[in-house]
Amino acid sequence: MRIGHGYDVHRLVPGRPLVLCGVEIPWEMGLLGHSDADVAAHALMDALLGAAGLGDIGKLFPDSDDKYLGVSSMALLEDVAARVAALGYTLCNADITIIAERPKLSKYTEDMRKTLAAHLNVPPDSLNVKATTEEGLGRASSEGIAAHAVALLEGPGPRVRNL
Repeated sequence: MRIGHGYDVHRLVPGRPLVLCGVEIPWEMGLLGHSDADVAAHALMDALLGAAGLGDIGKLFPDSDDKYLGVSSMALLEDVAARVAALGYTLCNADITIIAERPKLSKYTEDMRKTLAAHLNVPPDSLNVKATTEEGLGRASSEGIAAHAVALLEGPGPRVRNL
């Protein structure tokens, strides 16, 4: 068993769609980024990569490479899942927390979970997506959206070393 953690944050700006876990949320602001800026999917990808010991999305999909300009994070998630599977790992479960003051996201979390499950080819009940606020504390609470994710992988065998 291997566990990984991921974190991402993006600034809110007008004129961009708001995409979280592959679901477009109707709102007047979106997230600024090289790709679709889906912070929740980015956090999940980093958790999967971390658990498998494969680095992070900045290393695999650098924002200096124009082939990732505007790319759907769901396409990147499928790539990450394939890399993890190629090492013999399977996803046991993942838990994602989206941190946003606005918009309210609770009515979208089930669609988010189902969308992620479809792109990862896992049952929806192996994923959990929830949203919370920071109670108005800090600049980032109104200027952006953040996400944390943890993922538990089961692998081909132990990679334990004595310390």
